[in-house]
Amino acid sequence: MNDAAIDYARVFQALPGMVALLTPGLVFADANEEYLRVAGRTREQVVGQHLFEVFPDNPNDPDASGIRNLAASLHRVVATGERDAMALQRYDVESPDGSGEWEERYWSPVNVPVLGPDGAVVLLVHRVEEVTELIRARGARGASGGSGGSGVSARERPGSRGRILEAELYTRARELQEVNERLRLAHAREREVALALQEAMLPARRQIGDDHRVAVRYRPAVGALNVCGDWYDMVKLVGGHRLGVSVGDVVGHGLGAAGVMGQLRSALSATSRVAEGPAEALNVLGRYAHVVDGAESATAVTTFIDFDRRTITYSSAGHPPPVLVHADGRVEFLDRATDPPLDARPDPMPRPQACVPFTDGATLALYTDGLVERRHEDIDTGLNRLADALARHRADDPEPLADAVLLELLPPGGATDDTALVVVRL
Repeated sequence: MNDAAIDYARVFQALPGMVALLTPGLVFADANEEYLRVAGRTREQVVGQHLFEVFPDNPNDPDASGIRNLAASLHRVVATGERDAMALQRYDVESPDGSGEWEERYWSPVNVPVLGPDGAVVLLVHRVEEVTELIRARGARGASGGSGGSGVSARERPGSRGRILEAELYTRARELQEVNERLRLAHAREREVALALQEAMLPARRQIGDDHRVAVRYRPAVGALNVCGDWYDMVKLVGGHRLGVSVGDVVGHGLGAAGVMGQLRSALSATSRVAEGPAEALNVLGRYAHVVDGAESATAVTTFIDFDRRTITYSSAGHPPPVLVHADGRVEFLDRATDPPLDARPDPMPRPQACVPFTDGATLALYTDGLVERRHEDIDTGLNRLADALARHRADDPEPLADAVLLELLPPGGATDDTALVVVRL
């Protein structure tokens, strides 16, 4: 049976577990029959309604934390694009007849993102396992054999083994959730430190002067640690009116990647000042990358712009090609001098370089793969999207042009990889 013959709507309704579909705004888009049955709600009461309007916290329980915990998980999935399995939750449910009665219920939720073509989260799969009866059954078994004919259930008898087991299970689950939250906070702190470190190591405007119209952008990834592998550099070159512009990408994330990024950027900045061309600069950088832990498979592309001769000389070490948008709108990818990543080039073979002319009013853009790569999408699709955006906005100054490109190419919720972009008006 091929995919076209499968009625996935019917499959969704027939799923044996409780499954609901939520929008990123936490509004029910759909719920399967098992979800409605166990939750005691009709489709009309659920679909199109906000999750926490249908299932609010128990107002009679001052310690109720169901909304807070579930909302944190769902928002985290929207922000990161990654699934989140929650610890066991106590989340009381109001009687569907509107009588105001609340029933103590226990749930084990898993929240999974559904990604659109651009990598943004378009839906959330909210799968829930209801374990209230299991907890009650454990309590009943634990109390059997010692009560004679008292007629008092395990849940009613204070100090019963069932109640103790239930309390221990719930306590362990809460402890696990608290540990996970502490880990997330630690990751968030590391992200902040890494971003601050990267910002301190990237070049300041005064290093290139004010006579060039240049815009630079860095956008961190949405994940807690998916930051700081990307970098850019600009340096005035000796001998005439020349400017070196480079971007690079270090495999890895967090503080380690930020440290490697700083070493490679500084090395290339220094090498570019004395190298005869970009190929020689990358040759030296590649030899340096061999002795830097964490520089494995790092990529970079560097361009030497000669404003007197109206030429761009470039060389790439495994990096996506720069884009030259000519004044007449013609788009040219600078891909005639591409070589393996920095640490993959055998010595002493020189790297290739190429040269291309430009006229006044042209625009050069260098970027990292976070701008053009999307899961389940061919890289050429992203490159074509970039070329189209640059051509349409070529009359804009570099600052608004860079903003327009990021707005059109990055997913609304942010990319899963960090992104660097440099735009130079020639």
